[in-house]
Amino acid sequence: MAGVDPVFIEHLAEALCGISAILFTFIATFSRSEKAELMAQNTIAATLILAAGVLWWLSLSGGSLWGSNYLPKPLSLVCIILAISARLNIRGTNVSFGANPHSIGKKAEEE
Repeated sequence: MAGVDPVFIEHLAEALCGISAILFTFIATFSRSEKAELMAQNTIAATLILAAGVLWWLSLSGGSLWGSNYLPKPLSLVCIILAISARLNIRGTNVSFGANPHSIGKKAEEE
């Protein structure tokens, strides 16, 4: 694997990140079906983990991403964090526990 061109590795990392971004963009469409949503979540997580590995490989091979040889390692960490968050299924769960701006005025009117 030492003979692989770093430009190929860069394009592979960009493609994996692009696939993840496109699937993440359309996750609301996939959420119409639980099976499709689960499959999209698994695919996003898998492509992000692969992208993290490829970005690390790019860094070790001496390649650069968008002209920076520093960028691949931090982006691989971001990919891993996003992969973990892609597996979270928080449908119907209140995660903010903050005040609902739509109910603030209504509570004042009810009193």
